[in-house]
Amino acid sequence: MTATSGDVATPDEIDELAHRAQDGDREALELVLAAIRPRTLNVCRGVLPYSPDAEDACQEALLNIATKIGSWGGRGRFTTWTHVVAVNSARTTYRRMKNQAVATDPQEHNVVGEKPDPRTTSVIAGTRLDLLEAMETIERDHPQYVEPLLLRDVYGMAYDEIATLLGVPLGTVKAQIHHGRKLARPLLRGEA
Repeated sequence: MTATSGDVATPDEIDELAHRAQDGDREALELVLAAIRPRTLNVCRGVLPYSPDAEDACQEALLNIATKIGSWGGRGRFTTWTHVVAVNSARTTYRRMKNQAVATDPQEHNVVGEKPDPRTTSVIAGTRLDLLEAMETIERDHPQYVEPLLLRDVYGMAYDEIATLLGVPLGTVKAQIHHGRKLARPLLRGEA
């Protein structure tokens, strides 16, 4: 891969750049970050559709990737590892926003004809908050189900890719996703 911005790196090229970056090659680190930025931003937008929030989460993810690149074990694709980092950064950004939010009277802000806030609207679960709140609830008592469930059902990763990434057997991943779905259904329907 050359240093021009129009190039699209293949997964093999990204893996090679990541290995070089792990060995201390600064140029390779810059190239790999540039190559994965669009995908990282898309992952963050999947959780945080309001562009400034997704951009913040993307920047946090890229910083985490740059500083923790040595922790990528090389078992799976570098892009798969970065996908999980991006999901976690987006969820961290969501939690930070939730903790900073000030409770307000909804009647004061719902002017007739006002469009819904894109930060709280989703086609996934009625509202994006429903989905993220469900994951937060499940994570309190069953944290092992959240990451596989998000990777499969929200981001569409293949079971074998998730198993490789998490370093667990394929059957375990499938069971975790199955149990996670059973826990999430009533939360998303408002039955819990």
